[in-house]
Amino acid sequence: MNLPFYIARRYLFAPKKHNAINIISGVSVCGVALATLAMVCTLSVFNGFQEMVAGFFTAFDPELKILPREGKVFDPREERFEAVRALPEIAIWSATLEENAMVQYKNRQTVAVIKGVEENFRQLASIDSLLYGAGKYVLNDSVVDYGIVGIDLISELGTGLQFIDPLQVYAPRRLARVNLSNPSASFNREYLFSPGVVFVVNQQKYDSRYIIAPLSLARRLFEYEHEVTAIELKLKPGSDTGRTKEKIADMLGADFRVMDRYEQQADVFRIMEIEKLISYLFLTFILTVACFNVIGSLSMLILDKREDTATLRKLGADEKLIVRIFLYEGRLICLSGAVIGILLGLLLCFLQQEFGLISLGGGNGAFVVDAYPVSVHAVDLLLVLATVVAVGFIAVRYPVGYLCKRLR
Repeated sequence: MNLPFYIARRYLFAPKKHNAINIISGVSVCGVALATLAMVCTLSVFNGFQEMVAGFFTAFDPELKILPREGKVFDPREERFEAVRALPEIAIWSATLEENAMVQYKNRQTVAVIKGVEENFRQLASIDSLLYGAGKYVLNDSVVDYGIVGIDLISELGTGLQFIDPLQVYAPRRLARVNLSNPSASFNREYLFSPGVVFVVNQQKYDSRYIIAPLSLARRLFEYEHEVTAIELKLKPGSDTGRTKEKIADMLGADFRVMDRYEQQADVFRIMEIEKLISYLFLTFILTVACFNVIGSLSMLILDKREDTATLRKLGADEKLIVRIFLYEGRLICLSGAVIGILLGLLLCFLQQEFGLISLGGGNGAFVVDAYPVSVHAVDLLLVLATVVAVGFIAVRYPVGYLCKRLR
């Protein structure tokens, strides 16, 4: 057996001459454990929020989205698109046309995004899970076109869930000059009626700006014949999203981008990753401060074991072996605190998942969820363990060597 490790382990659990040293050692372990627990819980909460936000986007954003690298629109009738459409991994292929337009309801006006979609958009985006109201999802019939409006946009326009008068939608005529004598002639106008439902994504980007409308109406309004702004795809169950994305990108070439859900919302997830990183760095600093308790504990232990170290030197132990004993002691304290902290963190995360111990907004519906969401990732646990071990080992390295030499 490794002699320094064996002696250090005995020192960790054996009673000391002075009871205060046992207390200080316990406090050191608790300090490291609390810092570790905080890191586990904080990173898990950030993971929970990321997955919650991703769940909201999942119901509206497609699995894959094809966009042009230059310009706003493209013609999807090219041969390469037909080849992509024939891929066995693709379950739903839906063309969309998005553009800004002015929307007016009675005396209220605002700018909104008209998202023209095909009939199969309902299957692509699981839109039914986002709908609220007594009506049903319908885009058009033989008489009129319908528009499904975001909940916040409904509030801004003051239409109510089921408006009686139609929304008037205006867009500048793309292929005509401005008529200064009759400015209204420079705009295309379409009407959208209410199907009796609105959508709620719980994301302001969509709820306050988007109107889902028929693709045919969007093409008339913006004066496009066959062009679209994007192709949205849903893959068959079991398909590898990453591989399918790369395959489609190779088939379409450098003129087009193929984006998965996270890339479509890159700004949101990048901000959350930065927040998570900053929190991790702050908690690492707190952990470093906690490791100073370990240094104090080792200092007291070195003083307490001066007779033992003198005996070891007489038996032939060199200075390196003595230093290694107390280095192992410090590392065992840090490792014990790390293991205890991780186990307590996992327990607290489990209790939060099951019972929602720490709530948001007191459960009065002011937030999307009543309690902080948590999601434990194995990668984060390994990162926390590695951080605690690294910080603890570095923190005790120099003080132990210095104290052993000074207190010979």
